[in-house]
Amino acid sequence: MINFEKILTLFIGIGAVGGAVMMWIDPTGVAWGGEPLLELLRAKMPWPDIFFRNFIPSGFVLLFLNGITQLMAAYLLFKKHPLAQWAVLICGIILMLWIVLEWWVWGFNAISNLYFLLGLVEAVVAFRMLRCQRN
Repeated sequence: MINFEKILTLFIGIGAVGGAVMMWIDPTGVAWGGEPLLELLRAKMPWPDIFFRNFIPSGFVLLFLNGITQLMAAYLLFKKHPLAQWAVLICGIILMLWIVLEWWVWGFNAISNLYFLLGLVEAVVAFRMLRCQRN
């Protein structure tokens, strides 16, 4: 049976992989409207001449922090692994921290707000499942 948690982790993970690929295909961000975002990253983040000359490094960070981790959590959920809920909880926290960083760099926006909410839902659902397992 596919439940909400599995769909959510797959959605976030696949979206992050897609976002990373998009950053590698067009590292300037021109084709997908990310060019102004790159300038904000360069203005706010440390070592802009090393890490923020283009979106390639950001794509790798997105892939590893929110793509692979979410897909691994989904895999653990499908396998009913005993650590699956811990993985989902950690993924939700990572996603919320990622979005807090986005808010700091770019300010509030609809997509970031939605993904923060998804991370919060992930974390809360996983936390509740962990509490139910203990009792």
